[in-house]
Amino acid sequence: MIYPIVAYGDAVLRKKATEIDRNDPNINLPKLVADMYETMYEANGVGLAAPQIGLALRLFVIDADKMDDDITDMKKVFVNPTMVAETGEKWFFEEGCLSIPNIRERVSRCSTIKINYFDENWNEFTEEFSGVTARVIQHEYDHIEGVLFTDHLSSLKKTLLKSKLSNITKGNVKVDYRMKFVK
Repeated sequence: MIYPIVAYGDAVLRKKATEIDRNDPNINLPKLVADMYETMYEANGVGLAAPQIGLALRLFVIDADKMDDDITDMKKVFVNPTMVAETGEKWFFEEGCLSIPNIRERVSRCSTIKINYFDENWNEFTEEFSGVTARVIQHEYDHIEGVLFTDHLSSLKKTLLKSKLSNITKGNVKVDYRMKFVK
C-alpha cells in the first residue's frame, strides 16, 4: 500500500515518536515496513520515517544504494533506534525531504554515527556508519525526534524559505507523488 507523504506543517512531523511495542497486535510490522518501502520508492526517496506517513512511531527505512556508487547493500530497517554517538568531522551536503518537496539546502552533519536499533525481525544491532549512509540515517533519525532538516539551517536561510514552506503547508506545490497537506 502506498501512503501519501505528510507535508511540512503537519504536527506529526514535530512530535517525538513513540517506541513500537513488539507485542502490539495493532501493528503488523512486516506489512508496515513493506508499505513504507513501496511508498518511498514511489516517491523516489532514499529514506522514509513513519511520521512522514502520519504515524508517530520510532521506525524508519533507508535504501541509500543509489546515493553513491560506493554504497552497496544499504537497504535497512530501523525499529526503535537510539543514537549512541555522532562523531567525526562535520561536513556539508545538500539535503532534501519528501515532506518538504522542491527545497534542497546544504546541511552540516557529523561524518560518523553509532546507532542501536532493531530490524523488522526484532534482531538487535549496534552499528557504526559513515559518509552518505550516516547522513541518510541522521536525517531519518531526526524525523522520529520531531526535527526537520530545515531546523539545521541558519536564521537567514529559514527566513528566505518562509514563503516556500508556507506554500507547501497550503498544498501549493507540484510533486509526482501523493501528499497529505494540512487542512
